[in-house]
Amino acid sequence: MCSLSGTQTAVSDPCAARRSPYQLWGGCFQEGPSDVLRRINDSLTVDVRLYKQDIQGSHAWARELHLSGYISDADYEAIQEGLKMVQTEITDELSEKGRLSDREEDIHSVVERRLQLYAGEAALRLHTARSRNDQSATNTKLWMLASLPLLLNEIKNFIEVLVKRAETEIDIVVPGYTHLQRAQPIRWSHFLLSYAWMLRDDVTRLEEQKKRLMQCPLGSGALAGCALAIDRVRLAHSLGFTDVTPNSLFAVGSRDHIVEFLNWASICGLHLSKLAEDLIIYGSQEFAMVRFSDQYSTGSSLMPQKRNPDGLELIRGAAGLLLGDAFAFSCVLKGLPSTYNKDLQSDKEILFRSFDKLMDCLKVATGTVSTMKIDSGRALASLESSMFSTDLAHALVRRGVAFRRAHHAVGVVLQRAATLGVDLRNMPHQEYIAICPEFGTKEDIENLFSWETSVEQYTSVGGTSKTAVFQQISQLKDWLEMKETIVYNNNTKS
Repeated sequence: MCSLSGTQTAVSDPCAARRSPYQLWGGCFQEGPSDVLRRINDSLTVDVRLYKQDIQGSHAWARELHLSGYISDADYEAIQEGLKMVQTEITDELSEKGRLSDREEDIHSVVERRLQLYAGEAALRLHTARSRNDQSATNTKLWMLASLPLLLNEIKNFIEVLVKRAETEIDIVVPGYTHLQRAQPIRWSHFLLSYAWMLRDDVTRLEEQKKRLMQCPLGSGALAGCALAIDRVRLAHSLGFTDVTPNSLFAVGSRDHIVEFLNWASICGLHLSKLAEDLIIYGSQEFAMVRFSDQYSTGSSLMPQKRNPDGLELIRGAAGLLLGDAFAFSCVLKGLPSTYNKDLQSDKEILFRSFDKLMDCLKVATGTVSTMKIDSGRALASLESSMFSTDLAHALVRRGVAFRRAHHAVGVVLQRAATLGVDLRNMPHQEYIAICPEFGTKEDIENLFSWETSVEQYTSVGGTSKTAVFQQISQLKDWLEMKETIVYNNNTKS
């Protein structure tokens, strides 16, 4: 019987077999790889995270080989039962130790070597017509299909928090800023919902990636396809995919779906960073409009009075790391020749790192926003009469004054008020009339100086009036109700 390269130990000696590294290649090699090469080549510490997907794909591949007549009933049953035992074994070991002690270079080798302990000679038939190239590509897609919905649900939870706060705090008016200068009064709810809409778009963008993830690479071999008469469509459907990759070279070499995800993660990270920056500013002692809970604040090792928004600062910093990962992986891909090259092995490390970082950032952001307190009195005190300037201009426009004239007239009003050392509310009526008679009566002007009146002007869709804000809340609630638990696999609703 032919011997399997890299496997010098008989199956009857399982203890010795566990001590011997098992590799899926090496028949024409007389020496093993150097220690330094193994350090940069071996990926088990990273791709161990794919063990369930590797076993899932192996179940499906064995089933397809059996249905196509390439393995016997007995071998098929031995492989399937053996894979179940391998999964239980690895799950238990990871649960107990947090890692695997195997000496193999990757998770594919670990699964196959452990399978041989349970299934014997039948295990040697599992890799028939399969390559680690299409196997790894399939595993990664399966992992993404199972894991990305966790991000989607976390974003959905965050949106729910924002919408709930917007609904209960709709009467709070705060300064709106441009260039970080006080600009116009807005509802606090309007500010919160601006981020809900950004995140809603993030959900939509990530969901759009599903169609491309649902193409199964398995059955593409190393690069040329499968030489056996298997049914790739049937195989794909058994794994929950809806379609197959149309070209084997494309299937094993493309990492566009990972580039797409990393770019998406960087956009989502930018949104979280922007929110973090706003809240950090609003939480500073100079603004003091929000206060963060103890759960999402930290102190100083030297200054006892400090309350630092470290969670938000870490989110802000993480956005740069997510952007860096997206750029770094694109640099890895740039200029690679077609099909599989070992450079691609870095895909999973970057994918997992970005996924984990973004998931943590979303949870911290959700927790911070859900527990923070808004000081409505401080927000109201931060409003100043100069923020009525646009309202004065709009009042003139409603009385027939051309906007450019109105804008200039209000500028003159501001200059005159500064000269007199008064704010807009206290400047004498005759001063207004001297600048522009269309300002009307004293009562007409006084009626403009109401923050509630100011925000209630903006009734158009997307505005900051109560009606417009409630319309946004209603739209987001309807969208949230349509979003059941978001999943991608074929066993639950999507």
